Amino acid sequence: MFGRDKTLNDQLKDESGSAEARPGAKNRPTPKRRDQEAANKRPLVVTDRKVAKSKDKVARREAMAKQRKAMLSGDERYLPPRDKGPRRRFIRDSVDARWNVGEFMLPVMLLVLLLSFIRTPWALMGVFILVYGLIAVAVLDAFLMWHRTKKRIQEKFGGSERGDAWYAVMRAFQMRRTRMPKPTRPRGPQPT
Repeated sequence: MFGRDKTLNDQLKDESGSAEARPGAKNRPTPKRRDQEAANKRPLVVTDRKVAKSKDKVARREAMAKQRKAMLSGDERYLPPRDKGPRRRFIRDSVDARWNVGEFMLPVMLLVLLLSFIRTPWALMGVFILVYGLIAVAVLDAFLMWHRTKKRIQEKFGGSERGDAWYAVMRAFQMRRTRMPKPTRPRGPQPT
């Protein structure tokens, strides 16, 4: 008497039977909007800061571990944005394929440091010439390397982007063993 009449949906539900699942259907009722909003609601300021801090620390540690593993293996998915993309891979391969004068700066500077303890005029003059001569040759080598690499980048990618030169030069001044991401290309022919 005071109830409502069954609608077409209710009749179809009774006829089909709720026990069997139809293929391709979601097979559950649509949740109410307020229930969905309540389920998705999170406080802006976390109430338990210690738990939030420890969760954040664990998540950061996992992300850094993935990134470190990618730096060692060269996996593009987890590399930092600075090293991602085919252009940066090409630059890394171009630098790694050649001998760079900048690679030898650190070992030579250690030798210069030892020579600087000798307080004779010829030793000090040798240190002066060795230091400034090596720096000048390394800068000239990096300049020439970048111009050759830039030409190949323009042929392959249609031009270089901001920061590419600095990326290449900084990689050229690092010793091969300490470069990150690790070199994947042996010395020899340049990449195409």
